[in-house]
Amino acid sequence: MSSKIRLGLLRLTDAAPVLVAAEEHLFAEQGLEVEISVEPSWANIGDKLGYGLLDGAVMLPPLALACALGLRGRRTDLVVPMSLSANGNSVTLAARFQDEFARAGIAGIAAETKLRLAVVHTYSTHDLLLRYWLAAQGLDAAQFTISVLSPTEMVGSLAAGAIDGFCAGAPWGQVASHAGLGFTAIQTGQIWQNHPEKCLALRADFAAGDPAAVRGLLIALSDAARLCANPNRRAGLAELLGRPDYLDLPASLIATSMDPAAGGPIFSQNYPWPTHAAWFAMQMLRWNKAPGDVLSIASGLYRPDLFISAGGKKPAPQDEVFCDTEA
Repeated sequence: MSSKIRLGLLRLTDAAPVLVAAEEHLFAEQGLEVEISVEPSWANIGDKLGYGLLDGAVMLPPLALACALGLRGRRTDLVVPMSLSANGNSVTLAARFQDEFARAGIAGIAAETKLRLAVVHTYSTHDLLLRYWLAAQGLDAAQFTISVLSPTEMVGSLAAGAIDGFCAGAPWGQVASHAGLGFTAIQTGQIWQNHPEKCLALRADFAAGDPAAVRGLLIALSDAARLCANPNRRAGLAELLGRPDYLDLPASLIATSMDPAAGGPIFSQNYPWPTHAAWFAMQMLRWNKAPGDVLSIASGLYRPDLFISAGGKKPAPQDEVFCDTEA
């Protein structure tokens, strides 16, 4: 008898390992029946995890911390046994700023315009990395505002002039550039090289109650991540992601957004480093987004022991990626 698991995800390129595991029957090989729920927003993901309508999800690490702290919606005990991707986001600015950006950078634009920027969630890698970059460029909080939009709303809002730019995952920055609406100011991988991006977050009660299912899930997703990391499979993966029931975009555009050399997601870095959770916690404290106990919550959120018990390997210490806490 198979174990049934309900997983949530958004229409983003870096959710690919879950889709590949389903399409390639990797879940079934582990005796799992996985029901994939494509959600419209990160808020939906958080709410459904909180009320037990999902067992797990492709998740933003800061959002996992926020859920565990009860900062948004219902407080939900979670564990993160695996990282799913690194890099993959970009900061996109409206096309009208391109010449000024080339001359004077973001600081030059902000000297003339109070920037209206958008991110995918208040508690997101996008928000923290965007703020980190803006601070590093000498901007203070009075020079910009940051609002929240779902990834699929970013390009339309840019076209309507409602925002001046956004930070979102692939392929939405590429969509804006392809349409002539915006340009890539910086890839988040240039802010923090090979930064952790999406993770697998599971309800703690589910993880404790069915360790065999968790082990099978991690094995299947690790196998899927290896397939996603194979450049020879990129075209086929882009076709899968471009289907109408998922991104509903041209495969050629998605394939471009998946190239790691151009800032696309990296799927081969799956070890859940607890120090990465600590970095996100420190940034949440820096921007007054979390109480002091976020550090203690972060220390127990990431579970490399679960990853290793499913056959995963701990990388060499020199392979751990770091970023300064202060810009």
